[in-house]
Amino acid sequence: MAFSSTLSPPSCSCFSNNVDSISKKTFLFSQSASKLSFLNRSSISRLGCVSNGVRTRSLRGRVVASVADISLEKSVEAVSLPKGDMWSIHKFGGTCVGTSERIQKVAQIIVNDSSEGKVVVVSAMSKVTDMMYNLINKAQSRDDSYIAALDDVLEKHKLTAHELLEGNDLLKFISRLHDDIGNLKAMLRAIYIAGHATESFSDFVAGHGELWSAQILSAVVRKLGVDCNWMDTREVIIVNPTSANQVDPDLEVSERSLEEWYSKNPSKTIIATGFIASTPKKIPTTLKRDGSDFSAAIMGALFRARQVTIWTDVDGVYSADPRKVSEAVILNTLSYQEAWEMSYFGANVLHPRTIIPVMRYDIPIVIRNIFNLSAPGTIICRPTADENGDSQGLNSIVKGFATIDNLALVNVEGTGMAGVPGTASEIFGTVKDVGANVIMISQASSEHSVCFAVPENEVKAVADALESRFSQALGAGRLSKVEVIRNCSILAAVGQKMASTPGVSATLFNALAKANINIRAIAQGCSEYNITVVLKREDCIRALRAVHSRFYLSKTTIAMGIVGPGLIGATLLDQLRDQAAVLKEKFNIDLRVMGITGSKKMVLSDLGIDLSRWREELKEKAEEANMEKFTQHVHGNHFIPNTALVDCTADEKIASHYLDWLRKGIHVITPNKKANSGPLNQYLKLRALQRQSYTHYFYEATVGAGLPIISTLRGLLETGDKILRVEGIFSGTLSYIFNNFIEDRAFSEVVTEAKNAGYTEPDPRDDLSGMDVARKVIILARESGLRLELSDIQVDSLVPEPLKSSASAEEFLRRLPEFDQEIAKKRLDAEAAGEVLRYVGVVDAIQNKGFVKLRRYKKEHPFAQLSGSDNIIAFTTTRYKEEQPLIVRGPGAGAEVTAGGIFCDLLRLASYLGAPS
Repeated sequence: MAFSSTLSPPSCSCFSNNVDSISKKTFLFSQSASKLSFLNRSSISRLGCVSNGVRTRSLRGRVVASVADISLEKSVEAVSLPKGDMWSIHKFGGTCVGTSERIQKVAQIIVNDSSEGKVVVVSAMSKVTDMMYNLINKAQSRDDSYIAALDDVLEKHKLTAHELLEGNDLLKFISRLHDDIGNLKAMLRAIYIAGHATESFSDFVAGHGELWSAQILSAVVRKLGVDCNWMDTREVIIVNPTSANQVDPDLEVSERSLEEWYSKNPSKTIIATGFIASTPKKIPTTLKRDGSDFSAAIMGALFRARQVTIWTDVDGVYSADPRKVSEAVILNTLSYQEAWEMSYFGANVLHPRTIIPVMRYDIPIVIRNIFNLSAPGTIICRPTADENGDSQGLNSIVKGFATIDNLALVNVEGTGMAGVPGTASEIFGTVKDVGANVIMISQASSEHSVCFAVPENEVKAVADALESRFSQALGAGRLSKVEVIRNCSILAAVGQKMASTPGVSATLFNALAKANINIRAIAQGCSEYNITVVLKREDCIRALRAVHSRFYLSKTTIAMGIVGPGLIGATLLDQLRDQAAVLKEKFNIDLRVMGITGSKKMVLSDLGIDLSRWREELKEKAEEANMEKFTQHVHGNHFIPNTALVDCTADEKIASHYLDWLRKGIHVITPNKKANSGPLNQYLKLRALQRQSYTHYFYEATVGAGLPIISTLRGLLETGDKILRVEGIFSGTLSYIFNNFIEDRAFSEVVTEAKNAGYTEPDPRDDLSGMDVARKVIILARESGLRLELSDIQVDSLVPEPLKSSASAEEFLRRLPEFDQEIAKKRLDAEAAGEVLRYVGVVDAIQNKGFVKLRRYKKEHPFAQLSGSDNIIAFTTTRYKEEQPLIVRGPGAGAEVTAGGIFCDLLRLASYLGAPS
C-alpha cells in the first residue's frame, strides 16, 4: 500500500456532496481541527469531518490507511541519533530558494559543507507563503478566484520541478504535488462555504510551501550525489501556543519525537521544513513571524549542533540600517543579548525568540549572504572575556543603533501620583485592557509623571481609556493631564559593554545636541544593554546618522549648500574640489555640496555635486532658483545629520534668512556683512540663538577676509582682556589705492588700475563711499560689546558729492579726474609733514563710538608700512597698551583669501562636530 508523505487535510467530500444539508452554513471547524493529526512521514492520519453525523474516511475516492495499518509495515531496526559538534544547521529563506537557479546554488552550498552531519531548514519559495494566505482570504471572502490562484501555486512548483528534477524524482514529486493541490482545493471549498477559517486550518494551508520546497531541494541534493532525507518538521517540533499569538517549543517532547523520526530515517544530510510544527495534540500549526529562523534555532538545540547558519541576502548584521546610514558597517560579532536588543528595536537581525533555544546550549548563530560567499558574516554568540576582536574603541562598546517609527508618547502627570502605591499598576493595567503594546517606559524618581511609548495607531484608544479610568482624579486635580505627543520615533543604542564604560550616555547625548536634536524621553535599564531616546519623527534619520558617526568615527560629513556661485563662491568651490580627498583621508572630513544656487538658477544633488564639473552641472541640470526648496533639499532630503549653508553673496535678502536657518539647526557660514551690520536687534537675536543652541554661526571673513580678526577679538575677550580701541585699514581695495597713490600719480588713475586688477567692486563707489569699512567697524564694535547702529558710525566718503548720482560706474570713472586736485593736495600736505594718507576705521570702546575717515600717519607707523592690498588691524587693550598694540596684518582682499577664510570656518565647524582638530 502506498502512503502520501505529506499531512492530509480533513476529508471535504461531504461539503461538495451535502451542501444543501449544511444548515446556516455552520461548520464546526474547531472540532475538525482538533481531529487533525498524523503519525509519521510513512503513514497517514485518520482525518475526517463531521456532517449529519456521518464520518467519512475517503479522500478523492482513495482509501486512507488507519492506525492499524502500521502493523503491516516491515519493522525497522532503531538507530540512535548522535548529537553534538558533528552537526551544522543551515537555514535558507524564501529569497534563497526563490528560483530554480537559487535552489541549485543552495544545493551546492550543502554539498560543499564538510560537516559530518547537516540539517538544512528551508522556507517556502519566495512569495509562496503570501500566496497561500491569499488563498485563505479569498476563500473565506467567498471570492471564486481562489481556484485560479491555487492553479498559479501549482504551476509555479510544477515549472520549478521540471527545471530541476528528472526521472522518478520528478514523477514522485509531481504526483505528491497534485495530491496536495487536490486536498487544498477541498479544504478551501469548505472554507468558502463556511465563510470562515480557523487558525488551525489556516496554518495547515499556509505550511504547504515549505513541504514542497523541502522535497524539491532534497531531490536536487540527491541528484548531486549526496544521500539525504527530507523531514516534515510537524512530526518532530512540538510547540505550545501562548496568549501572545506566539508558540513555545517543548524541547523535551521534541527531542523524543526527533529520536523516533531519526530511528526510522537515519541520514547525515536532512532537509527539514521551516515555519511549521505541531501542537501536543498533533494539530498542525506554524511558528508565526520569522518562523523558519525559529525552526533552525530549535533544530540547533535538538541536535546540539556546532553552529546555526542563517543564509540571507545581506552580508551580515549592520551597525545601523544601511538604507539610512551609508557608512554603516558589518559587525564581526554580537552577543546574544545585543542581537536580542537590536532586533527588538527593529534591526534586521533575528526575532528575539529565535535566540532563546541556541542560548541554552551556547550554540553560535552566523548570519551570511548567499549572494556573497566571500563575506564572513556576523557571529552571534556568548562573548568571551576579551570579546569582540574589534578595537577597543567606542564602536566596540556601542555595537549598533536601531530605530522604531510611527510612535506616540503618552504622558500621565500629576502631583497626586507621588507616593501613591499602585498608580503605575492602574495605568498599565488600563493599557493592557486596551490591548496596546507598550514599547518604552520612563518615570521620574519624583513619581510626578509617567510616560510611555505606544504605536501611533493605538494611542487614541489608550488616551481615551486612561481619561475614562482616571476621570475622578483628573476632575479632583490629583492628575493634571493625560497628554499625547504624536509623530515620535525611538532611537536605541545597543551594546553589552556599555554597562562597564563611563561616558557612553554623555557621548550619545552630545552627538544629538551637536546635531541640534531635542530628546523627548529617555530610558535605560540597569543592565545598560541599551539606551533608548524618543525623538521627533522628522529628526530620527538625522539623529541616527549623528550618533553613528560619533561612535564609529566615520567621516564628519557636512551637507553644504553654496549660495552665490560668483567670484568668491566659485573660488571656494574650486578650493573644496582640490582639498576634498586630503580632508577625507587625513581628517575624516567629508564636505558634500548638495546644492548651488544663484539668484536665477540652482542645481541640486541627492549624493553630492561632482565639484570637478560643477560649472557644467549648473548649466546642464539647472532649475529655477527657489530658496525655500533649496534649503529644504540641503537640510532635509538626505541622511546627513549636519547641514551648513554658505552665503557667498553681499545680499541683504539672503542675510535675512539666517535666523530661520539657525532655528532649523542649519549652521551658517558667510562673508556677507549685511546681517551683523544690520539692525542691532536682529544681530542680538542671531547671537543669542547661537549661544543657546549647538548651531554655529561663523563670519570670520566679514571683516578681514582670510585674516583672523573676529577670532582674535573673541580670544581677547574670552580670556578676560578689555578692548579699549580697535583701529585698522579694513579695506584691501583702499589699502591698495593709498599704497599706490604716491609721487605724481593721479588718484583717478590708481582707482581705475585697482578696478582693472579686480580689487574693487564692479562700481568703485561701493568701496570709496566707506560704507564697507563702516560695516566692518560696526561688526567689531558689537563684538566688543558696544550697542551701536550703523547710523551711529561717522563716515568720511571719498566719492565727490557731484559724482554720487552718476548713472553708471563708467560715467563715474570718466568724471573722477575732475576731482583729482583736491585729494592730491591732501597727499602733498601729508608728505610735507613726513606722513602718509590712510583710510581707516576706528572703534573707540572708551568713548562708545566708531568712525571711518582718511587719516595721516607718520612714515614709521605700522600703518605706513603696508604694501599691495594688505590689511592691518591694531588692538589696544588693558594687556596690549597703546604704545605696543596687538597687530594682525596680511592680505585683506581678493577672492582667494576670502574663500580661504570661509574654508577655515568650514573646517572649524567640522572640528566642533567631531573631526580631529
